[in-house]
Amino acid sequence: MGKIVGLAFVAALNPALLAATTIMLLLPRPKRLMIGYWLGAMLTAVTLGLVIVLALKGSSFEHSAKKNVHPTISLALAGILLVVVVVLATGLHKPIAERRAKRKAAKRRDEQEPPRWQRELSKGSPRVTFVVGALLSFPGAAYLAALDTLGKQHYATAATVLVVIGFCLVELVLLEGPIIAFSIWPEQTPTAIDRAKGWARAHGRMLAICGLSVVAAGLAAIGISELV
Repeated sequence: MGKIVGLAFVAALNPALLAATTIMLLLPRPKRLMIGYWLGAMLTAVTLGLVIVLALKGSSFEHSAKKNVHPTISLALAGILLVVVVVLATGLHKPIAERRAKRKAAKRRDEQEPPRWQRELSKGSPRVTFVVGALLSFPGAAYLAALDTLGKQHYATAATVLVVIGFCLVELVLLEGPIIAFSIWPEQTPTAIDRAKGWARAHGRMLAICGLSVVAAGLAAIGISELV
């Protein structure tokens, strides 16, 4: 179960979800938009997750994955994250970031349009965000690895359903946090979000290094424990 929880937090580090949440926060009535996106995302993620983990039980895919996938995925993800940590800590990312900034500036000069899903989100309709959330929430590598791990546990069907739903809830935490905040503190939340953005801009590099290091250490521990 520990590995599934760790992979859920890895899956939560989703650039598309972060971008979508940021766009919706800047639009009128962001809470409604984010709820629409969340419903669409949960529909896709939970449905496909249950289909995969229940329909593929006992298949040759699962049998092969049980032998080969888990330690390799955990250690590979840990290795990738550690490389990212080293790059951030040593400043090797700065030339790349500068080149990306120049390319973005050039694109803005050329008036290149953003991706279609971002343009649709900008329309500000909960129905649109529902569709975008559903389309952008197909299982990624971390989710597939977690489903494969879940298949090993041989839980009852009801327990399997609860674990899949729990994974999806953790996977969408970047979206659920603002939704809960707007529900409890509707007036204070916009100001708090602006302050959080300023703090993240000032401390984002160190925050990323610490967070990725913790996730990498957890994945490495999981992979090593399965190899022993």
